[in-house]
Amino acid sequence: MKILILGAGGIGGYFGAQLIRIGADVTYLLREKRKALIDANGLKIQSPYGDFAVQPKIVTSETVTAGYELIVLASKSYDLDDALESLNPALETAVVLPFLNGFDHLDVLDKKLGRERVMGGVAHIAATIKPDGVIQQLSDIHMLTVGPRHAAHEGLAKEFFSICESAPFKTALAEDIEQVLWDKWVFLATLAGMTTSCRASVGDIVATPFGEELTRQMYAECCAVAREFDHPVSQASQAKALDMLTQQGSGFTASMLRDLLAGSQT
Repeated sequence: MKILILGAGGIGGYFGAQLIRIGADVTYLLREKRKALIDANGLKIQSPYGDFAVQPKIVTSETVTAGYELIVLASKSYDLDDALESLNPALETAVVLPFLNGFDHLDVLDKKLGRERVMGGVAHIAATIKPDGVIQQLSDIHMLTVGPRHAAHEGLAKEFFSICESAPFKTALAEDIEQVLWDKWVFLATLAGMTTSCRASVGDIVATPFGEELTRQMYAECCAVAREFDHPVSQASQAKALDMLTQQGSGFTASMLRDLLAGSQT
C-alpha cells in the first residue's frame, strides 16, 4: 500500500516514522521548511520506548502527484483548507484517513470526496515538536484506531490495520469508528477545557479543593452532548477516561494548553 502522510508533527511524524521502521511505503507531504530540516537531520523521535531516526521520502505541494492508495491527514483542524489544497493532485482516487479531533472535518471531506472515500481514525498520543524539529513523545500512550465509514473502503481499512499490527504501537480496528470519535471528543473536550482554562495539569487541578468535582461535572456535561447526538459513552469508557482525568499527581495536559503557552494558534 502506498501511503501519503500530510504533516510530520506529533501524530503524523511519530506514527509515520514507526511505520517506516517496519518497511511500510510511506511518503510525507510537507512544507519546504520542514522538508529541509528533515532532509538535513532525519525525522528524529524521542520516546520512552527508545529514541530513533528515519530518513523518509518527502514531497511538497509543488511535487506531489497521484498514485497513493491512502492519504493520512494529520494536520490541525484550522489548517484543513490549506491541507486539501496542497493535496489536490493526490486526491484523484485515494481514500483519506483523517486523524483530526472533532467532527467538522468529516463534513468537509465527505462533501468534497464523498463518504465512500473518507475513513475514520482516532490517534491517542501526547507528543510535541521541539524547537530543533525533534518529535518528543510525552507519555507511554501511543495508539491508532481506524475503521470504515462506508463499505467501499472496508478492505483498505483492514489492510492498513494489518500493516499497523506489525508496528511497535497499539492499534485497533473499530466496527463503529464514529462512536470511538465521540468517546475521544468527550475526553478531549474535558481535558482541553480544564487544563487550558486552569493553565494547569490534571494533577495540579485535582489537588485543589474543587478540582476533581469540576472535572467530573465537565465530563458529565460532555457526555450529555454525546447522548444528544445518539452516541452515548459506555460506562466502561467513562470509567477509564475519568481515571485519567482525575489522577493525582498526573502531569497530563492537552496540546491546546501547550500551544496556548507557546503563543501558537489553537
